[in-house]
Amino acid sequence: MKRIPYLVLIILLAFGGCGKKKPAVKTPAVAKVVAAEAQKEKEPEKAKKLEQEEYKYDAKGRRDPFLPLVETTKQKSIKKRGASPFESYGIDEIKLLAIAWNSKHYALIMLPDKKTYTITEGMTVGLQGGKVVKITKDSVVIRENIRDYRGEIKPRESILKLHKGEEE
Repeated sequence: MKRIPYLVLIILLAFGGCGKKKPAVKTPAVAKVVAAEAQKEKEPEKAKKLEQEEYKYDAKGRRDPFLPLVETTKQKSIKKRGASPFESYGIDEIKLLAIAWNSKHYALIMLPDKKTYTITEGMTVGLQGGKVVKITKDSVVIRENIRDYRGEIKPRESILKLHKGEEE
């Protein structure tokens, strides 16, 4: 008996909301024509605004914004006449294979042409005339005089590590 009022309430809510839909208000044909003409007038105005807002980049006398500010040019390996083979390659192309010492240190290097050579402290290495400054038990320090972006000559030290895989 207690369930009957709930059941009646559910039925009334379910069917009570159902009714005839109100008919949509129809606009007269004249209103549609006026709206279409107004829209046609707005289209040229939009096109004019788009033409006015368009920006054109004039690159005359300016640098390309997509190019880097500092250009790094990698020098090709050019063999010098009368120079040792390890003076014909850049330091970044030289691979350090082994280091041995007796009364002084010796380093075994491999060039890109897959030939190996032994170097000691004081030898000239690389395209920029770098000098081998120091050979330790796991690295070779080479000092080159490099021309920077301002044109000034500054010393740069390059370190060839024996075990590059162990670096963190």
